Amino acid sequence: MSAPPEVPAIVARAFAVSRRAGYVSFCRNETGRLLATLAATRGGTMAEFGTGCGVGTAWLRSGVRKGTQIVSAELDAALATAAQEIFTDDPQVEVLAADWSTLRDKGPYSLLFLDPSVPQDAGVEAVVDLVEPGGIVVMDDFAPCEMWPPITAGRVDMLRENWLTDERFAAVEVMVAPDASALIATRR
Repeated sequence: MSAPPEVPAIVARAFAVSRRAGYVSFCRNETGRLLATLAATRGGTMAEFGTGCGVGTAWLRSGVRKGTQIVSAELDAALATAAQEIFTDDPQVEVLAADWSTLRDKGPYSLLFLDPSVPQDAGVEAVVDLVEPGGIVVMDDFAPCEMWPPITAGRVDMLRENWLTDERFAAVEVMVAPDASALIATRR
């Protein structure tokens, strides 16, 4: 799979690294464009939990302001090493081969891109203090749902419901494609 020509150069590099690593699970271009757009509104430090081979990080990097830092944690050391290759000479990005919880000491974050497949202990309660007031949490890989409570695979989607109803955040589900949505939550 090659990168479409309309993606930023850093994202094309991330696609190439993913392909070489045999890794095909990464954020969609529609989500990536959303990440780049949101990153352009932030300063300070951003984070990603669940780097994979760095495609989401590359999308964030394509939108950040000068001086903004991105730190990303990937539990799989081989994937983290692959992602580090993309940002070798980039002082604004640090990719760690580490569990997401190691990023607790580096926050609070102005934007947090959270992989919803990260273990359940990374729910609203564990993440709230990692996001600065006015900071944004983005989660992708949701199938759009038109009912309440949100149902996924015949069950109430508790992760989605918890984020959409937590009073510490103003949150919305946004369709990024007919078959994909993302959650965006801003800390009050």
